[in-house]
Amino acid sequence: MRVADSHIRFGHFEWIFNNQPKLLKSFSDYVIQRHYPSCQHSPKPYANLLQQIVTRTATLMAQWQLVGFAHGVMNTDNFSITGCTFDYGPYGFLDAYQPSFICNHSDNTGRYAWNQQPSIGLWNLNALAYALSPLIDKEDIMTALQSYEATLLDTYYKGIKAKLGLIENNEQDNALAFDLLDILMKNNMDYTRTFRALSHINQEDIQCSLRDDCLDRAKFDDWFKRYTQRLAQEKTTNLQRQQQMQATNPKYILRNYLAQIAIEKAEKGDFSEIDTLLMLVQNPYDEHPNYEHYANIPPDWGQHLEISCSS
Repeated sequence: MRVADSHIRFGHFEWIFNNQPKLLKSFSDYVIQRHYPSCQHSPKPYANLLQQIVTRTATLMAQWQLVGFAHGVMNTDNFSITGCTFDYGPYGFLDAYQPSFICNHSDNTGRYAWNQQPSIGLWNLNALAYALSPLIDKEDIMTALQSYEATLLDTYYKGIKAKLGLIENNEQDNALAFDLLDILMKNNMDYTRTFRALSHINQEDIQCSLRDDCLDRAKFDDWFKRYTQRLAQEKTTNLQRQQQMQATNPKYILRNYLAQIAIEKAEKGDFSEIDTLLMLVQNPYDEHPNYEHYANIPPDWGQHLEISCSS
């Protein structure tokens, strides 16, 4: 069973535009009535509809990047007009931080690679805007689409600061975040485990256990010194910051190797692993002391599992 707040996709508008254009207005009115009722009070309801979908989609793309989620088939038929994640056949979360990660074995060109998701989101919005063009002035379409990048970047930058436990404004924060990501990429470090580990440190710490996961320890130590110096500028206590970071950085994600183990057991009639994974992904920010091993990095066999639409 597929459950979502709506199954209306960008592709529905494209199909109507190309095959039943006379239905475009009534279909758009239905979407507004059911999902965007505030647009009914706008002098330009269809332009407002597009703008709200752009904003929600940009926010969603930033959230995917922040949590390390990869949607394997980002075509317009798999994009919801409500800005939620749905219809992902092959999908995955980043294990080691590799921005070019492709979770769909049939995506030979890397069109939907993890680092391409923001640009594909905008591509899909352009397709939706074209389908809505009989109802919206060109200037309003351009205004809506041009807001995409600003919304996405604003959401992402606020999110990455939150992942690092930073609240006060500092012009060096983005550089600090991207320098960490560069270290993760070059040292093949786990994305989720890294940010979760940082949520347990104190600003007085001289070293961090993460250095043991890093081949270039000198570079990590240099970054960590800059990070703790930056934390000293915050007005929160260690405990306050740690609690905020642990509510932002999940400890547990649905890693593909865990899903594979659960599938193999279920095929033999043992559904206990499915129950365990369901519990963990419903409460991914909690510690769950008896399930620590579910937060471990994948074993060698589980690091490069090929996932397809029928998986």
